[in-house]
Amino acid sequence: MEKRLNIVGGGMAGSEAAWQAVNMGVPVTIHEMRPGVETFAHKTGDLAEMVCSNSFRSDDDEANAVGLLHWEMRAADGLIMEMADRHSLPAGGALAVDRDAFSAAVTERLRAHPLVKVEPAEITTLPDDGTWIIATGPLTSGNLAEAIRGVTGQQSLAFFDAIAPIVYADTVDMDTAWLQSRYDKGETEEERTAYLNCPMTRDQYEAFIDALLAADKTEFKPGETAGYFDGCLPIEVMAERGRETLRFGPMKPVGLTNAHQPDVKPYAVVQLRRDNALGTLYNIVGFQTKMKYGAQTEVFRMIPGLEKAGFARLGGIHRNTFLNSPTLLDDRMRLKTHPHIRFAGQITGVEGYVESAAMGLLAGRMAAAQILGRDLPPPPPQTATGALIHHITGGAEAKTFQPMNVNFGLFPPLTDVKGGRRNRKDRYKAYTDRAKADYSAWLAHVPEPA
Repeated sequence: MEKRLNIVGGGMAGSEAAWQAVNMGVPVTIHEMRPGVETFAHKTGDLAEMVCSNSFRSDDDEANAVGLLHWEMRAADGLIMEMADRHSLPAGGALAVDRDAFSAAVTERLRAHPLVKVEPAEITTLPDDGTWIIATGPLTSGNLAEAIRGVTGQQSLAFFDAIAPIVYADTVDMDTAWLQSRYDKGETEEERTAYLNCPMTRDQYEAFIDALLAADKTEFKPGETAGYFDGCLPIEVMAERGRETLRFGPMKPVGLTNAHQPDVKPYAVVQLRRDNALGTLYNIVGFQTKMKYGAQTEVFRMIPGLEKAGFARLGGIHRNTFLNSPTLLDDRMRLKTHPHIRFAGQITGVEGYVESAAMGLLAGRMAAAQILGRDLPPPPPQTATGALIHHITGGAEAKTFQPMNVNFGLFPPLTDVKGGRRNRKDRYKAYTDRAKADYSAWLAHVPEPA
C-alpha cells in the first residue's frame, strides 16, 4: 500500500483530514482545483475558505451539541478549531471568525508542513488504487460528480444552498441601528455588542414582505428541484411559508432593546453579525437568498438603517450535492464497493462548517491508521462526532436521507435524567458530560493492528 494519503478538496473537511493524518506521521497530498477551476461561491484559492456564514454557531459545550462538537475537535488538536479560536470575533455565545484571516492561517499552516503537498489540479475520476478521501463538499465539480454516480450506480441527491449578503459597516445608519447581542449574551462588553440591529415597525415589515415576495428570483435549470436544507432556507422561501415566518425566525424581535427608543418594542429586527476582525464588514444574519442582484439591493435597502447600504457581497444560490451515505458508506466512512476511497465533509450528508470538519478529522485519522496497518473504530454514538457518523452511515433512513446538523436528537437517550422542557438544562449537561468522558476514552485508545 502506498504510504501517502490523497485528499480531494481543500475545504473544512479536507484541511482537517490532512492535519490529522500528518500529525500521525502520514504524508498527504491535497488535490484542490481552485483557483484554476472556480466555483460559484468561492472567491480565493485558499484552503478552508468560508463561503456562507462566518459563524461556527454556539460555543457552549455544556448545553449545546454544536458547542460539544467544538470541544471534541479541540480535544483532538483540530486545526480548524485552533484557527477559529485564534481568529474569533465577538458574537455573543457563538464562535464567529474573521473569514479571510482564518482561511489564510489554515492555508499557511498546512502549506508549511513538511509532510503536506498541495496539488492545484482538478480530479475528474475516482482512482483505482491508493488511499483516498473525497472531501469536495457541496460544490463537487461536474466531472467528479459524474464519476461518483458512475461508481455508485445511483443518482447523487442534491439540494440548493443559499448565501447571505455582506454589508460595509460604515454604510449602516447608526442613528437607526444599534449594537447589542440578543439577551445581552456574552462575558465582555464586546461580545454583548457583537450584532448590529435594525428595527422595523409593523408597516415596514409588511412592506418588506410584500417586496420580498414580488422580487425577481433566480430560476432553476430544467430538471432541477428546489430541495432546500431547512437550516439554510432562502428568506423568500421562508416568507412564502407565511407572512409571520421571518418574524419568528431570523427577524424575531425578542431579547433586544432599541437603544434609540427603549420604550418602543420593534415589530421585527434584522440582525447583522461582524464578519471580520476590523469590524468593517457585517453579514445579514439568516438572509440567505436567491433573489437576483438588482432585486437584492432594492429590497434590502428597505430595511431601516440600511437605506444607503453598500454591499461587499450580495447573496446567491448554488447546488449542493451529497451522497446517500447510509446506503453507500461503511462505519469507517469507506465506499463499500471501493474501500480504498473514503468520503468526508458535507458530501456525506452532514450540514455545517463544524460538522464537515469533524467528519474530516475522523476520516483523516481512520485513513492514516489504515496506512499504518491499524484499524480505528468510530467514536461511540454517545459523542457528538460518533452520533454524526452513526447517523450518516446507518442511523438515518436511506429513503428519506437529508443533510443533518449535529443535535442531541442523534444521541442515544439518557436513562437516568428526567425528560421534558423543564429539565432540559440538566439533560443537556448530562449528554455533554457523558460525551466528554467517552470521547476522551476514544482519543486515548490505541488502534489495533489491522
